[in-house]
Amino acid sequence: MSTATEHNVGRISQVIGSTFDVEFDEKSLPPIYNAVRIQTEQKGVKIDLTGEIQQHLGGGRVRCVALGSTEGLQRGLDCVDTGKPLSVPVGKATLGRVFNVLGEPVDQRGPVDADDHWAIHREAPTVDELSTNTEVF
Repeated sequence: MSTATEHNVGRISQVIGSTFDVEFDEKSLPPIYNAVRIQTEQKGVKIDLTGEIQQHLGGGRVRCVALGSTEGLQRGLDCVDTGKPLSVPVGKATLGRVFNVLGEPVDQRGPVDADDHWAIHREAPTVDELSTNTEVF
């Protein structure tokens, strides 16, 4: 991940269960579906959490869904806008592999050598892009 100075940085203003609110400068409000990262250490506990912006609340605040445990999160922690939505590897290199929600392999088989990554929120394929042939999935 790039350093925080290269990205839009906000601060956590509220933690509610598996969601958290982040306050950004109103002039640099990240779009919905952008990923945000919190990487810090609090009282000897490392926090490395990715969230996804789900809602603009007004006043420069966004509501995010945590894609991991919110344990240890507190108001005032820096939260970095990654500048892009979550994406996952796609293609033949992913066949037979197991991934977590962030697109990271969890099958103990090392990194995935995928040629391409696609955003998890994208338009559905058009009807003419779909195959009508019977094939093994």
